Amino acid sequence: MAKYNGPVCKLCRREGGKLFLKGERCFSDKCAYDKREYAPGEHKGMRRKFSEYGEQLREKQKLKRTYGLMEKQFKKTYRTAERIKGITGENLLSLLERRFDNAVYTLGFAVSRKLARLLITHGHFLINGKKVNIPSYILKEGDKITVCEKSRKCDIIKDSLESAARKTRPEYYEADLDAYQGVLKGIPARDEIISNANEKLIVELYSK
Repeated sequence: MAKYNGPVCKLCRREGGKLFLKGERCFSDKCAYDKREYAPGEHKGMRRKFSEYGEQLREKQKLKRTYGLMEKQFKKTYRTAERIKGITGENLLSLLERRFDNAVYTLGFAVSRKLARLLITHGHFLINGKKVNIPSYILKEGDKITVCEKSRKCDIIKDSLESAARKTRPEYYEADLDAYQGVLKGIPARDEIISNANEKLIVELYSK
C-alpha cells in the first residue's frame, strides 16, 4: 500500500494549520508550525490568493492529510460516501471518523493516526473480541475496540494513554482506558464531529 514518507510538518505549514500528525510534538515547543506559520518554499510569508478550484483542492488536501490517506484511498472513501443515503459530504466525514485507525487514535491508544495504523497492522487490537489488522476497517454502531491482553504491557500504548487527557474526545466514542477498551456509541452526525473541514468544497471538487 502506498504511503507518504516525506516531512509531515511541512504538510501542516502547507495547509495553514496544525493537522496533529506527530503526536506529542505538536503540543510542544518543538512544533515546526508554531515556529514557522507560513507555507514551505522560496517565497515565505507571501499571501496567496486561491481560485475557486484552488480553495476546493486545498480543502480536500487538508482533510486527506489529516486522516493520513493517499489520493486513491481518499477518493475510494468519497465514492462510498456517495452511495450512502444522505448528504455526501457529511457521509464522508462520518466514514473517516469511523475508520479503525482513527478510532484507535481518538480513544487514546495511539498518539497519532500513523502510529495507530502501525499498531493495528501488528495485531494489537480486537474488534468485538476478534483480531482485526485492517486500519481502513469501518466501524459499525456498537463495535467495541479492545487492546489485546499481551499488548497492554506495550510502552507505546501506555505512553499514549498518559497523553490521552490532551485530546477532546467526541461524544460518539466512549473510552474506558482503565479497561483498555472503547466503543462506538453511534453513527456520528455532522454537528458532533470535531472538524473545521468545509466538506461542501470537497463535494464540489469531485462533482466536476
